Amino acid sequence: MILKRGHRFSEKIMRKQNVRNAPQLSQAFYRLIGGSYGTIASRAMVRTPLYSSSLGARCGDAPAVQDVFRLNLPNLITLARILLVPIVVWAISSGAMWIAFALFLAAGVSDGVDGFLAKRFNMTTELGAYLDPLADKALIVSIYLTLGINGEIPRWLVILVVSRDILIVGGIMLAWVVGKPFKIRPLLVSKLNTAAQIVFACVVLGSLGFGIDAHSLRVVLMGLVAALTLLSVAAYLAEWVRHMSTSASAP
Repeated sequence: MILKRGHRFSEKIMRKQNVRNAPQLSQAFYRLIGGSYGTIASRAMVRTPLYSSSLGARCGDAPAVQDVFRLNLPNLITLARILLVPIVVWAISSGAMWIAFALFLAAGVSDGVDGFLAKRFNMTTELGAYLDPLADKALIVSIYLTLGINGEIPRWLVILVVSRDILIVGGIMLAWVVGKPFKIRPLLVSKLNTAAQIVFACVVLGSLGFGIDAHSLRVVLMGLVAALTLLSVAAYLAEWVRHMSTSASAP
């Protein structure tokens, strides 16, 4: 309303001053001023949130914060598996191997259950993608360390298993620091290695918990774990070197 009155007023003044094309000039002036301030007013009236339903992004073209950090049922099961780690360590340290064996089996079952629920009912989240491998590694590494400290498995095997994970994490961090992020993808040999580690830990805990003589089976599984661990290290190292070389030679 104010802009329209200003438009009429400016047109009258131009006519009094005998300005040519007064209506056209006044109309252009109105559009210029009205357009600028109209845009400002509309932006002021429509408040754009600082962060819309996005994570670390303006105007919401990234996953929603609640979707990324949503604690659904599969994520809660994974968190429960992480909370089992200190209990399993306590059971092994206290000599209650059958309790450690039962908890380890429960953790294995829960790993399958949360994966099934996430895929079957479309409940996959970014948080779950980080929590699930973290829970698996925390459980396996803790069990191997505790069994090694108690002298139930050779310490060289513990060093080999733990060093593999340290090397992989260190390689990822180094690639990120130098500006060449390396997105690790699970290899077949890595999956076989994880399965062998789980089976070996299960056999050790079960034989100790129930007094079963499984020495021969333990030796075979121990050799399998060692071989697959070395193969997985070599495979990931080759992937890492290939990635760094490709990134370095790229224009």
